[in-house]
Amino acid sequence: MKEIARGAEAVLYLGERDGSRVLVKDRIKKGYRLDELDTRIRRLRTRHEDSLLDRARRAGVQVPCVMDSSEDKIVMEFIDGISVKDAFNGMGDGERDDVCRLVGEALGRLHGNGIVHGDFTTSNMMLMAGRLYVIDFGLGKVSGRVEDQAVDLYLLYEALKAAHFKYLNEAWQRILKSYRQQYSHAPDVLRRLEKIERRRRYRGE
Repeated sequence: MKEIARGAEAVLYLGERDGSRVLVKDRIKKGYRLDELDTRIRRLRTRHEDSLLDRARRAGVQVPCVMDSSEDKIVMEFIDGISVKDAFNGMGDGERDDVCRLVGEALGRLHGNGIVHGDFTTSNMMLMAGRLYVIDFGLGKVSGRVEDQAVDLYLLYEALKAAHFKYLNEAWQRILKSYRQQYSHAPDVLRRLEKIERRRRYRGE
């Protein structure tokens, strides 16, 4: 297997299974933790991410298909596409509008099914064969709390502002339009988002 990315919690490898490329997410052992505790934490987080991917797929969101999982590894479909972060600024207006619609729809489906992604940024969205895939649910959780859902939106807004500022306003409005259409409790989430933004401004963040 070939290592393609390394983060604080896991290493990603590109491998092959039955003639197809797969992505292997291997959670890193933490030397500062007791072995028993470390094993338990990695096992729980692996199972949790596996469960979230399955739940998101059943909610109608395009996610990598999990082929196998163990105590600390998930073997999943390799999405051979391009990240929205890398593609977004170079798109034409129509294509960018379509992607924003898909982004809002995906987040609305996740929230409507009690899933909070935890890192819903353009880095964690992939485009392949005209479809938008949401990846990396490592920070995700099952939650119907308006606050948690509003934080998902806040993180997305901040990611757009940082990486796609030129298209921020039009992209954000298109995403919110699609989100509202998909999720019946969107008005509650957007009201909470306004409160989060005010809190951040007050703290000078």
